[in-house]
Amino acid sequence: MVRRFPTVASESAKAILGETLKFPSGKIAQNRFLKAALTEMLSVFEPTNPKVNGVPTQEIINVYDKWGNGQFGVILTGNVQVSPVHLEAPGNAMIFKEGETPARREAYKQWAKVIKQDGALAVVQLSHGGRQTPITVNSSPFSASDVQLDKEVRFVGFGKPIPLTVEQITTEVIDRFVYAAKYAYETGFDGVQLHGAHGYLLAQFTSPTTNKRTDQYGGSVANRQRIVLEIYEAIRKEIPASTGFLIGLKTNSVEFQSEGTTVEDAVEMCKAYEKIGFDFVELSGGTYEQLAFQHIRDSTRQREAFFLEFAEKIRPVFKNTVVYLTGGFRTVNAMVDAVKSGATQGIGLGRPITAEPDLPKKDPPRSCRLSCS
Repeated sequence: MVRRFPTVASESAKAILGETLKFPSGKIAQNRFLKAALTEMLSVFEPTNPKVNGVPTQEIINVYDKWGNGQFGVILTGNVQVSPVHLEAPGNAMIFKEGETPARREAYKQWAKVIKQDGALAVVQLSHGGRQTPITVNSSPFSASDVQLDKEVRFVGFGKPIPLTVEQITTEVIDRFVYAAKYAYETGFDGVQLHGAHGYLLAQFTSPTTNKRTDQYGGSVANRQRIVLEIYEAIRKEIPASTGFLIGLKTNSVEFQSEGTTVEDAVEMCKAYEKIGFDFVELSGGTYEQLAFQHIRDSTRQREAFFLEFAEKIRPVFKNTVVYLTGGFRTVNAMVDAVKSGATQGIGLGRPITAEPDLPKKDPPRSCRLSCS
């Protein structure tokens, strides 16, 4: 269903949304627009030949060719998995050492090339499904703890997870994220974003709902976010900030569920992300148990962005790290208001830009008038 949001953009909208954003490691986004990650499921998936799984197809490259001609500041890929057996869904793109082939490497080079053709920075979103891996893919997925996801998504359930050992946290998580980041760097991407939101593996560590550990990766906020910081440090050992390669993070501002990450937790975590040197943080929210791609509170409806009131509490933490806010934006004026209020510096757009893939290029900017729902 398509719904229109008529609006008249203010005269200052073009100037504000067209402002550049400079990241701590040196790269500059040509404007404030972020093409947010979407799940495409357009990559190779052959259960009988797992080494070829996750190779980006011409279909996905064609899709990104549209956005690559849209003059975004940053374009994120959707959900590139670092483990061949822990997916968000069959058809995810993947980067994993066991599957290295010339065809995979060439596909990623082509992907980066089409994204960057109109000046956008190309960033790979790296993810690990953890307990949110469909049972049809893996009946015994890894997670922070053995808390099972008791829900079906796309009519498929999830298996009982196996808690990662401390050794496996290094070999099966950190090392895989580092390998994938190096691969992205070598194939021409400008950076990576660690997916630490929406209930995927990194969020399974940061959230008290799914992290029941009693070792150095559980308990306090500092312990629960340890894995995220260790991944950042391990990537920077291989790809220093002096290269200009971006490292960003998608993180939940709130989870809207009992024992879930609170906005107070998010503030504490974001202090550490600022201190360690993340180039950007994209604020989002929700999990598979409590989806939040909608207005959970009426107080946000008029201002459009789903997580705006939480972003306003988190944003003051950041001095150098660039902040993006994703979810709910439908009109240019609301985007400008969010920037002017100080809640965010960048505007993340997902579903709306599937209908209007060249929005940033329009002169003057119009509303994201089409909402596909």
